[in-house]
Amino acid sequence: MNIRESIRSALSRDEVFEFLVPETPPDLDLTHGIILYLEEISVSFDGFKAIDNLNLYIDDGELRCIIGPNGAGKTTMMDIITGKTTPDKGSAWFGQQINLLNMDEPEIAAAGIGRKFQKPTVFENHAVIENLELAMAGDKGVWTTLNARLNGEQRNRVDEILNTIGLNQQYKEQAGSLSHGQKQWLEIGMLLMQNPRLLLVDEPAAGMTHQEMDRTAELLTSLAGDHSIIVVEHDMGFVRSIAKKVTVLHQGSVLAEGTMDDVQNNQQVIEVYLGE
Repeated sequence: MNIRESIRSALSRDEVFEFLVPETPPDLDLTHGIILYLEEISVSFDGFKAIDNLNLYIDDGELRCIIGPNGAGKTTMMDIITGKTTPDKGSAWFGQQINLLNMDEPEIAAAGIGRKFQKPTVFENHAVIENLELAMAGDKGVWTTLNARLNGEQRNRVDEILNTIGLNQQYKEQAGSLSHGQKQWLEIGMLLMQNPRLLLVDEPAAGMTHQEMDRTAELLTSLAGDHSIIVVEHDMGFVRSIAKKVTVLHQGSVLAEGTMDDVQNNQQVIEVYLGE
């Protein structure tokens, strides 16, 4: 019996029924402290098994680093979490009651899961502050947002995010004029404007200077606690600077899990990844 089934077995029959067939996505239930359950997930593409019986559990508020060689299944795993790819089998739950496999990408984003891809995707011809306003949670069109006046609460939220991502001095600058690292921070800020509970961050250190990497490490660690964060990264120095727990994927499955020291000293990990 897997972890989630053990939890469900403790529920009453009526609770299980409501739990299985919600008409609309319920509020996030973190009763047991786990925000993401991936259980017995498998998916194949043209005969290639990209994910093979994957089991992964992310605690509420933790920052988890996912590492592994190319082809280990890291991107496919994130695609499954965000609704871009449907697995052949298995289950994916957000908290206790939100079945991610019954939802499309916009619904998953609205439920509280945000994803930042490796290449920054910002509105380069708009100011930093306009990028944040455009990303603000709520049903707003582009022109409505740009032409509307922010209320006090919204203004405070934008100022808070500008301060968090370290761009409060650049708020009037066009996003296209920012450095690579600053664009990465802006995109993280745009995700934060949507109030996500879980952030998926793909190779945030790629292409950054050492100074930008240090600032990015500070930013991500500061967000943990209020948010759960999954970071997929190849730079082991960067991973060591932020990780308390690391999961190593290999051939679509979890090969090892633990502290950075644990995985670096794991002989299997050395053979398939770190030793290459």
